Amino acid sequence: MNLEAVPRVKSITKEIFLEKYFKPQKPVVIEHAVDDWPATQKWSLDYIKKVAGDKIVPLYDDRPVNHEDGFNEPHALMKMSDYVDLLKSQPTKYRIFLWNILKEVPQLQKDFSFPDFGLKLKKKLPMLFFGGRDSFTFMHYDIDMSNIFHFHFEGKKECILFPQSETKYLYKVPHSLITHESIDFENPDFEKWPALKSAHGFRTELNHGDVLYMPEGYWHYMKYVTPGFSMSLRAWPKNPFNFAKGLYNIIIMRSFDIAMRKIQGQKWIEHKNAKAVARTNAI
Repeated sequence: MNLEAVPRVKSITKEIFLEKYFKPQKPVVIEHAVDDWPATQKWSLDYIKKVAGDKIVPLYDDRPVNHEDGFNEPHALMKMSDYVDLLKSQPTKYRIFLWNILKEVPQLQKDFSFPDFGLKLKKKLPMLFFGGRDSFTFMHYDIDMSNIFHFHFEGKKECILFPQSETKYLYKVPHSLITHESIDFENPDFEKWPALKSAHGFRTELNHGDVLYMPEGYWHYMKYVTPGFSMSLRAWPKNPFNFAKGLYNIIIMRSFDIAMRKIQGQKWIEHKNAKAVARTNAI
């Protein structure tokens, strides 16, 4: 694939961010945007274990989508203290995603503020994501097409990004937000997935305290190089087409897909995967 490095800056003003990255919808990593947050000094796996160890958390792994799985239904449940111990003791595929810290551990709100990047952030939706060494998310984009600021804590995470303009090369599964799950985006088999050779995207690594800006609807694959966690803050899409697409995804696409899984079962999943390959290879 054709992957260029995501630009990195030490710091940035609101005006420069809006002009150089938001308006052209380009990603950027800001290295010292949250140095003043208590979270930058305090947040670690041990700290999360201390303040949220008794919480039961939903866990997800990298198993292929099955028609019996509910939308965002977890594959396992575990106490946060046990999960942190697992992360620190051995590699695991189990991840936490979309864990609302305001709802689960309100005191963590005191450790961060909402930075002014010139966009109105959704202040009720700060979400945490955790993963063990070598765990990863499938290549996907977010259902609401939001602009995303992804703040990383502890360890290192690898990120591969693509704008929506590259969707035609990515073997997108119809009526979903993911690409074909058999693709290894770190080491793709171009004989099996030839269209990927035409895709142009970005790659970066996030370290503790880094902030990654992902523009509206950007595809993203994330792999935890070491155990760690991140927090995402979101802003509504400004492009009217992306806003409408986000509403369509939430109201129509998701409901249709859930209904078809109930009606056709695993045949619906297999049909979608076959369509992803056929449509992309026909380009």
